[in-house]
Amino acid sequence: MTTRIFRCIFLVALMVLASSLIFVMWVVHSRFMQSELAQLKVEASLASQAVTNEGLPYLEGLDNTIDCRITWISADGTVLYDNRSDTVEMENHLQREEVRQALEEGYGQSTRYSGTLMARYIYVAKLLPDGSILRLSTSQGSVLGLMLGMWDSILLVIIAVLALSYWLSRRLSREVVKPLNELNLEMPLANEGYEEIQPLLRQLESQQRQLRAQSTELKQKQKEFNTVTRSLSEGLVLLNNSGTILSINPSAAKLLEVTPNCLGADFSVANRNPSVAALVEQALRGEKQEQTVSLSAGQYLAAASPVRSEGQVFGVVLLLFDVTQKQQAEQLRREFTANVSHELKTPLHAISGYAELMKSGLVPQSDMVTFSEKIYQESQRMVQLVSDTLRLSRLDEGAADMQWDTVDLYDAAKQAVHELTAPAELAGVTIHLEGSSAYIRAIPQLLSAILFNLADNAVKYNKPGGSVTIRIEDRASEALLTVSDTGIGIAPENQQRVFERFYRVDKSHSKAVGGTGLGLSIVKHGIQILGARLDLDSEVGKGTTITVHFPK
Repeated sequence: MTTRIFRCIFLVALMVLASSLIFVMWVVHSRFMQSELAQLKVEASLASQAVTNEGLPYLEGLDNTIDCRITWISADGTVLYDNRSDTVEMENHLQREEVRQALEEGYGQSTRYSGTLMARYIYVAKLLPDGSILRLSTSQGSVLGLMLGMWDSILLVIIAVLALSYWLSRRLSREVVKPLNELNLEMPLANEGYEEIQPLLRQLESQQRQLRAQSTELKQKQKEFNTVTRSLSEGLVLLNNSGTILSINPSAAKLLEVTPNCLGADFSVANRNPSVAALVEQALRGEKQEQTVSLSAGQYLAAASPVRSEGQVFGVVLLLFDVTQKQQAEQLRREFTANVSHELKTPLHAISGYAELMKSGLVPQSDMVTFSEKIYQESQRMVQLVSDTLRLSRLDEGAADMQWDTVDLYDAAKQAVHELTAPAELAGVTIHLEGSSAYIRAIPQLLSAILFNLADNAVKYNKPGGSVTIRIEDRASEALLTVSDTGIGIAPENQQRVFERFYRVDKSHSKAVGGTGLGLSIVKHGIQILGARLDLDSEVGKGTTITVHFPK
């Protein structure tokens, strides 16, 4: 901008200089011509007096170096004398403008080109008393000639003016631009400068207010976005159309084993999982892709979706969903279905076999009671299995339809002991209940199921002559339920698996005592729903102690 202003000012200075020079030379030339004409008139008056008094001898006696041309013309136009040309060759001058004017008015003047002398001349003519005319003339210099005659002075003036114009143009251009360069764009209205730019400054102030508001809003949205993405357990990666990472949350960085400060890096370089990289490449070509991939934390569903605008892909969103539990649940469901089918198939085959023998009449009348008892036992086993399966399925759904209430843990344990007294006596096992009342918030039927299954297992997997001790303790922050037995115990390698569905440590013993393999699974799910915690301590051949911590 400074250069443009300098050029404009300097160009204007040159134009002013040229115009001034032309005008001054024209004025000087005009004044010079006027001065020359006045001098020529004076000379004509003096010369006419001399010619009147002395005649031709005066003219012939003049010095030939005189500047002006002197011509004496008779009343009929004949040239009597001329100091520059031969009078014999000269034509009649009666029709000359200055001559005619002098004959009429006594004085005449004109300016014209002289064919005789091949130059432009100023003519002054004066009528003499004898009727003749004395004419004086001098050449008229042109403006260009005048300038050439003064070229050294004019050149000096031009150089001085150009230097002064250059210096002033540079200084003025800097002074003009200086307030603009020193504008405080952060606070436009605080500037004191040209009045002409005040509308611009007000517009800048308005735009800056809008930009600050938009910037604040964007920062807030970015903060909210970062907060949300950081708290997501799912992985989230945003890429542009060239595969550069624009945003990545901590979960994605951990799952893909990349550093969180990889923003701006190429995803194919930062990521080392070929399956995920292939999904992103397909998405960059405009194809939505989903695939279950193996990552460091387990099985994840990777979904890469292209982001389109006006038909063009300008980014990709990559989401990583944890499907480990889902797949485990699906595997567990398949195993559960297979186990239920297997567990139901055994009593059904037994019932079908006994019933077929009885139908065909192959069973003696004396064995009918035994066969009927077998059918009854197997059917009861099926009923128990179906009942436990339904109860476990209900617990899987969270037992949302069950009501919570304040329950005395000691009374619930007393009820379980009452129900198991008869089976315990048949198995030769004694049951003891110790402790005092302890009130907790629980689901009564769910708490009863936990107590019954723990005590029932302690009786079933005990030894003849063994014992089961149920103890209730009331503490400040929790209530403790402890079920101890003197039974067969559980090996260390099996202690974590006994809570799995249909898992039996001793399958032959379990079937002999009529177990379904779902009792401890029901206990585990019930404890989770009630927010309790379970500890297991067991030694093979010495017995098992299970402690449940119920929060108050």
